[in-house]
Amino acid sequence: QVQLVESGGGLVQAGGSLRLSCAPSGFTFSLYTMGWFRQVPGNERQYVAAISWNTITTDYADSVKGRFTISRDNAKNMVYLQLTSLKPEDTAVYYCAARRGGRGSIRDSDYDYWGQGTQVTVSS
Repeated sequence: QVQLVESGGGLVQAGGSLRLSCAPSGFTFSLYTMGWFRQVPGNERQYVAAISWNTITTDYADSVKGRFTISRDNAKNMVYLQLTSLKPEDTAVYYCAARRGGRGSIRDSDYDYWGQGTQVTVSS
């Protein structure tokens, strides 16, 4: 049974930091590119970042570049998203996603598995 369980969301003031975690199971994690997306109610899901299976390649949406950092630990089957210098517009539900193969994608339809999401709220 495939599962991706996100954690680490919460309420934080603007300028603050959070670390999101994603614990995948039920598939061969090391063969998958991992991504993070976010969604505000009423809006489409938005790409945030992706990391290749071997951690060599990372990619970020322009809106978070320089503020967020994606990482993974293949030995522990974990993916992380470090959020810093948070802004109110970063408020959203953040989702972890897995895509078979070595290339990331900004399109959510390219990902095979999804978590349930974790809420991040940034107050001004």
